[in-house]
Amino acid sequence: MSIESAVKRLKTLLGERLSLSSSDRDLHGGSETYFALARPDAVAYPQTTEEVSALVKICADERCPVIGWGVGTSLEGQAQAPLGGVCVDFRDMRAIRGIRQEDMDATVEPGLTREELNEELRATGLFFPVDPGANATLGGMAATRASGTTAVRYGTMRDNILGLEVVLADGRIIQTGSRARKSSSGYDLTALMIGSEGTLGLITALDIKLQGQPEAVTAAICAFETIDAAVNCVIETIQLGLSMARIEFVDAASIAAFNSQAKADMREMPHLMVEFHGTEFSVAEMAETFGNIAEEHGGLGFEWAARREEREALWRMRHNAFYSIVQSRPGCRSIVTDICVPISRLADAVNDTIADIADSGLTGPILGHVGDGNFHSILMFDPNNAQEFKAAKAAAERMVERSLAMGGTATGEHGIGMGKLHYMEREHGAAWLVMGSIKNALDPLNIMNPGKLVPPTN
Repeated sequence: MSIESAVKRLKTLLGERLSLSSSDRDLHGGSETYFALARPDAVAYPQTTEEVSALVKICADERCPVIGWGVGTSLEGQAQAPLGGVCVDFRDMRAIRGIRQEDMDATVEPGLTREELNEELRATGLFFPVDPGANATLGGMAATRASGTTAVRYGTMRDNILGLEVVLADGRIIQTGSRARKSSSGYDLTALMIGSEGTLGLITALDIKLQGQPEAVTAAICAFETIDAAVNCVIETIQLGLSMARIEFVDAASIAAFNSQAKADMREMPHLMVEFHGTEFSVAEMAETFGNIAEEHGGLGFEWAARREEREALWRMRHNAFYSIVQSRPGCRSIVTDICVPISRLADAVNDTIADIADSGLTGPILGHVGDGNFHSILMFDPNNAQEFKAAKAAAERMVERSLAMGGTATGEHGIGMGKLHYMEREHGAAWLVMGSIKNALDPLNIMNPGKLVPPTN
């Protein structure tokens, strides 16, 4: 039993769709953030659920690690292969198996990206609302329980998946959930798989909820003199129950990167970026109410973007923030971390984090989906400067410690992977050991994405 033997058997199964090339293995062993290269021994490109099942059975027989792969946008090392093994790339499983307009749901394969899906849905009057920024695959988004800019209104992947088709660690194919909008039937295995980061099985199909395209959409940006003013504006907006589709915070350093890289012309001050969905009347009413709240908090330079092209340009700039910020310091690498706190503690968490980063002498712009208490920091460091890397890691750790002390979580949407594994016991206590017990029950050989999320096994 060995990885080498598994690769030989998988070559017979998949032929040219099992890649052993160094370039392919490097691509599937890298990370957008600070993690060192951790290559798989081979990369598989299955085309059907049955092929995935056969692949997993071979790997179980040979005790070979299996790591799922979407497009590699995870930020905590979730898709890397620290123990080697086979990376299962779902590039060739991107079909839409069915769109049911009357039921407002669809069945899709895991390699389909959210942008591809919404392009197909455009003529139906429906759309899939979860928007993590990156054009991630739907399977990867489910595996990491992704959320994003629209979560404040439409929820996360947990709220938008009805059921899953999953290949377990022994090769069995199971269906979790159903297309019914609610059920009292048994354990919620769908919720268990969402956010499991490939440690319990490989998702091969998703039944997802769709939303009606809003009649009217408008977006705006607004500058503030201080971070406190911007964050308190968010808190008051949420507490008043104003129905925002998106409400994003970006600090002055992020705005400077936008101006430099996206050729924007924004005041280098903290900003809020907002969007409203609804009828023409409701959108106008919400926009006016928000404008009044922002004005009370000293909002400046309110600019509305009612035309689709203007809105798309605004959100494209926000979605590309990571790349704009990294490019503002050529040659750097980054630790991209996120936390989520109760909304009442948001201002404290943001202010304390900014002060801590400044005291550390680091460059670390802050931005995030503050409507649900979630924000990110992109902590940049020179890869040739060990002291700077150490300082960035320490600042990221203090962010998490701060969040947990405030009743928050170590991560609102980036997930655990390898990067935040050491926080799980503190956040979850004995419940983390329960997660390990579930993992052991479903994957006793520990072949499914080993070394991630759950307690290490001997």
